[in-house]
Amino acid sequence: MAATAALLSGCASGGGGGAADDASKTLTLWDFESDTSAMGIAWNQAIKTFEKETGAKVKFEAKSFEQIRSTASQVLNSDKAPDVLEYNKGNATAGLLASQGLLSNLDDAVKKYGWADKLAPSLQTTAKYDENGIMGSGSWYGVPNYGEFVEVYYNKDMFAKYNIAIPTTQAEFEAALKTFADAGITPLAESAAEYPLGQLWYQLALTKADRSFVDDYQLYKGKVDWQGKELSYATEAIKDWTDKGYISKDASGTKAEDAGTAFIAGTNPIFFSGSWWYNRFTTEVKGFDWGTFLYPGAKMSPGSAGNMWVVPENAKNKDLAAKFIDITMRPEIQALIGNNGGVPVAANAADITDPKSKELIDNFNTLTGEDGIAFYPDWPTPTFYDQLNAGLQELINGTKSSKDVLTQLGGQYEDGIKDIKK
Repeated sequence: MAATAALLSGCASGGGGGAADDASKTLTLWDFESDTSAMGIAWNQAIKTFEKETGAKVKFEAKSFEQIRSTASQVLNSDKAPDVLEYNKGNATAGLLASQGLLSNLDDAVKKYGWADKLAPSLQTTAKYDENGIMGSGSWYGVPNYGEFVEVYYNKDMFAKYNIAIPTTQAEFEAALKTFADAGITPLAESAAEYPLGQLWYQLALTKADRSFVDDYQLYKGKVDWQGKELSYATEAIKDWTDKGYISKDASGTKAEDAGTAFIAGTNPIFFSGSWWYNRFTTEVKGFDWGTFLYPGAKMSPGSAGNMWVVPENAKNKDLAAKFIDITMRPEIQALIGNNGGVPVAANAADITDPKSKELIDNFNTLTGEDGIAFYPDWPTPTFYDQLNAGLQELINGTKSSKDVLTQLGGQYEDGIKDIKK
């Protein structure tokens, strides 16, 4: 599958083409989804379908996100590589591995199975990488079968108690934050030790941005002005909101799990985070009614196609890996994702019957329909996730000014890009 159609049609190393040949084979699969997540539910069914149709067995190995992130380059460069695994998308992750020759080129499989016809153009961006590992062009190195995006989760009961309507503008959103703060309630559940605050920072920048800003920031199409209106506004707003009590200074040391469970407990009425929390809130929020809305006053939000299926270059059963990926793209498997709190990319609309899931998917479709998928703030370089978190921690702690934080982040961003382009 990496280089020739022969691998897909069945050569000695990749296995035969029929179920009889496949029956003696084992597909080794890694992912980091829980059994109760939308993807976990759907992929467990896909495994059953795959084993029934091919006669092959699946050796499933559950891994944590951090296990895969921290060890992928070493494991995939060895004879211990699985045949197919879930992997994070973006220049700093899948792009880096692709540029190192550790992932199989999937162009032939994409053509054979018609996967490009099932994915909106904006969702294909993170599946393709050039020779430098930069997303958006080049060959296919992964196949996403779900989407994800960041939106506002809100406590409907608390909004009703303080007579707050769903905001439709940035000004109305800030007015809602002020109402809660005036009542002694910290409105935003936040984490600066991990990703949530960085995503809010990026969202605030996107309220002042257009697509060319995103292309410059994410795809290196132009120089990013780190003291420009977009990033200055975002950084100053985070500082201002902390000073006003909309964000707790304690968020400097809290993790994403802390922020999410604070929302579940009803401590904070607003949580700005990803669709990956949706199914968990559906099952764990017991004491109040909740809902979601896209960030007001913005045409773009953080988001992308979801994590991808990738096939290591050292995989032993690349043809079986492609067959498994194709099963996960089928309407019946996509419907399982959609009806269990996930965001399918190739489902039949009529198959989605859960009302809350419809709300989630409608929000995602609104974003993709407006070309509103803007990726994530830490994607541009392999080290920027930790650097962004550290900079925002200094911002809310008051140990650095907004301007100094931007100067620091801008330098780290530029250094990281220079390393990628070497």
